[in-house]
Amino acid sequence: MIKQNSHFYTTVSFILLAGWLVLSVACSGDDDLNTEYEFPDPPKENIAKPRYIWIDAAANFQDFANSRGNITRDLKLAKEAGFTDVVVDIRPTSGDILYNSSVPGVAQVQWLGAWVNGVYSKVERTETWDYLQAFIEEGHKLGLKVHAGFNTMVGGHSSGLGSQGILYRDASKKDWATSENLSVGLTNTMDAGGGTKFFNPANEEVQNYLCDLLKDLAQYDLDGIILDRGRFDGMQSDFSDLTREKFESYLGNIELANFPGDILPQGATMKQVIAMTSYPPYFTKWLEFRAKVIHDFMSKAQKAVKSVNSDILFGVYVGGWYSTYYEVGVNWASPKYNPAQTYKWASPKYMNYGYAELMDQILIGAYASPLKVYGSSEWSMQGFSKLAKEKIKDGTIVAAGPDVGNWDSNNQASQQQENQAIVESVKACMDECDGYFLFDMIHLKMANQWQYAKQGIQIAIGVNN
Repeated sequence: MIKQNSHFYTTVSFILLAGWLVLSVACSGDDDLNTEYEFPDPPKENIAKPRYIWIDAAANFQDFANSRGNITRDLKLAKEAGFTDVVVDIRPTSGDILYNSSVPGVAQVQWLGAWVNGVYSKVERTETWDYLQAFIEEGHKLGLKVHAGFNTMVGGHSSGLGSQGILYRDASKKDWATSENLSVGLTNTMDAGGGTKFFNPANEEVQNYLCDLLKDLAQYDLDGIILDRGRFDGMQSDFSDLTREKFESYLGNIELANFPGDILPQGATMKQVIAMTSYPPYFTKWLEFRAKVIHDFMSKAQKAVKSVNSDILFGVYVGGWYSTYYEVGVNWASPKYNPAQTYKWASPKYMNYGYAELMDQILIGAYASPLKVYGSSEWSMQGFSKLAKEKIKDGTIVAAGPDVGNWDSNNQASQQQENQAIVESVKACMDECDGYFLFDMIHLKMANQWQYAKQGIQIAIGVNN
C-alpha cells in the first residue's frame, strides 16, 4: 500500500440561487461597524455539491516547488476526475509561507521534508515565482475553485533535516510556544525535542500575528481560505502562566490552589482522560474555556479575512471524531447543538462556543478504514459525514471524505479493496452532507488512483461518461 504522512487534526463550486443566510458580524478593529456577509445555503443535489481535493505542501513539494508545468498537469488530472475545488497548502507545519506577505518575522519556505522513493529527504525550492499565484492562475483557467490551506497554530518544525520557523529563528518568541503538562513537569515545547511546534492559542500576540498573515493572504484572488490546525496541540497543551491567568479570570478570578492538578494530573494523556470515571474539579470548565479561546480566535480570524475581501469563503478543516475532539480544544459544531446531553466531558456552557456559524465551509476528515465506508457512527466514512452534518446544522457547507493512503496502517485491506473504497466513499459521504473532500492528491498520484475517484464522482452525481 502507498503510505504518506497525513495532517490528522487538518468553494462552493455551484451556488443555488435560492436561499441565502445573512450573518452580521463586527469588522475587525471596529466593534461599532457592522458588515453583512451572505453565506450560501448548502446545495441539496449531489451534482451541485463541491468536490474538494487537498494538496499538502510537503508531500507534493518534489513535483510543484520548481515546476509550474507540473502544477498545470496535476490540476488538469483533478479537473478531469471531477473535482471542482482544490485546497493548496501554503503554510506548512513549519509556519513559513508559500505566498507573499510583509508581516515581520515570517519567511518564505526554502525547503520541506518529504518522502522521496521511501527516504525522508530535503526538497529545496530554487524558483522565486509566487507558488500560490501559480495555483490560482492555473486552477482558474481550468474552471477550478482555488482555496488556500493555512496551517494555523504552528510556528516551527524540526527533524534530522534541520529546523525551520519563527520559533527557531527568533528566540524572543519562545513565550509564543505552547507550554505542555508533561510527566516531567510543565515544559515549553521548544525544550521538548523536535517535531511540529505549536503556538499557545491563548496568546494575543500570536493571534494578531496570524490575523496579519491572513489579511495578506486574503489579498489574493482566492475562492476560499481554509484553516488547518486551528487548535491546541493536544490534551497536554497549554499550561503556561499566561493561559493559567486567563483561565482563572474566566472562572471569576478564582486562584487554583493546585495547578495543574485541579485540571489534569501531571503528564495525563488523552488515553488516560478517556479512561477516567471522574474528573478533577476544574476539568470540564477547562475544556469549556479552551473551546472559547478557539471560538474567539476563529471569530477574530474571520473578521480579519472578511475585512480585506468579504467574498472569500472562510472555513476550517477538522477531524470528524467529535466525541474526542475536545482533546485539542475545538468545538466545531453549531452553538445550537448541545453535547452535554450526550457526553460527560461537556459542560452546559460548552455548546456556547461551537463555531460552525462563523464558517462558510467546513471540511471534515472522515478518516475511517477503507473497510469502513458505510455505517452510522464515528469511524465509518458515512457515519462521520452524517454526524458532522447533524452537529453543524444548516447554513454552512459541510464536505467530508477519506484520507486515501493513510487509512490502512495495519495493511488489512487489499489494493483492490482500497481502490473500491475510493469509489464508494464519494457517494457515501456526499449523500450525507454538502460535498466531498479527499486528502491528499499525492496518494492518487502515487498509486495512479485518479480513475477510482472519477468513477466514484460520476456515480455520486449521476453522470456516466
